[in-house]
Amino acid sequence: MECGIVGLPGSGKTCLFQVLTAHAVAVKTGALDPNVGQADIPDPRLREIARFVPTRKIVPARLELVDIPGIPAGGDTRAAVLAHIRTVVALCHVVDCFGQTADPASARSSLELELVLADLDVIENSLRRARKAARGGDEEAARRRDALEKALALVEAGRPVSAGDWSTAEELALRGFGLLSAKPALTVANVAEGDLRGAGAPARALREAVAGDGGAVVVLCAALEREIAELPEDERAEMLASMGLEEPAVGPLARALNDSLGLATFYTAGDKEVRAWIVRRGATAPEAGGAVHSDIERGFIRAECYHVDELREFGSEKAIREAGRLRSEGQRYVMRDGDVVRFLFNV
Repeated sequence: MECGIVGLPGSGKTCLFQVLTAHAVAVKTGALDPNVGQADIPDPRLREIARFVPTRKIVPARLELVDIPGIPAGGDTRAAVLAHIRTVVALCHVVDCFGQTADPASARSSLELELVLADLDVIENSLRRARKAARGGDEEAARRRDALEKALALVEAGRPVSAGDWSTAEELALRGFGLLSAKPALTVANVAEGDLRGAGAPARALREAVAGDGGAVVVLCAALEREIAELPEDERAEMLASMGLEEPAVGPLARALNDSLGLATFYTAGDKEVRAWIVRRGATAPEAGGAVHSDIERGFIRAECYHVDELREFGSEKAIREAGRLRSEGQRYVMRDGDVVRFLFNV
């Protein structure tokens, strides 16, 4: 699943992309092609599991990132950039809260308006077709018509589709249209080094604007994060401590991005490796097995599970088993965030 990093030119979005991908991607600037890379999702639970399950290697889960160019004023290039946004699952909107002339609320609303206007065209065209098919008795078209009419009312009022209260059936009816303003979005306040807590006026204004829509804001300084990322491992902790920070801000950001995508994390643990895996929330045990290897899903028998909290409580898998807390789960088990799993399968 891919998350698109968006923002106005100069907002620091490409700098943030470089930090998240650990400078592993040679970025292109001034081009309409996006920069694409992967980011490790920092996860304190991995090292905690490894304390109780001695292992050779710790492997974090990874998030796919797409650094999307800023939306130009019009023409074919605008359509090309919007097409890049259409392909990602969620958005990370980086907003300038560090410049002397920063107007974060306006920057956020201008991008949102671009997405809403793009959706307006799609909804109007799709609604005409759905209404025509529904008049012929097509029940699925009728469901699409009703959902599109509800979406049309939102975008005509200048509101994103994500602001609506949608049932599962309505979400399914809209899924095929690739509506931009329906995508889950996380807002990042890119602040100056002197305002790492986001107490300044620009960050406060952004928080107020986002809170009005029920959203959340992650505060960070992309320029400082880049400096931290370039330090040797043994010097990072000292620099963080000097600034009163527990970890680089990319940790909370990566976890928030993971959350905005509607994903949960589970773990496999053994002497070879302790590894984090991500699946959609609500995934069953066989689906989770498929994230590890397709053969596991195909030949799934059962999953032996315990939660990382139980490992913390009992100190070992052996103790969890002896306490009767090791669970044997079948085909219908819905994975919990924080499950540690061993899959049994046969192909």
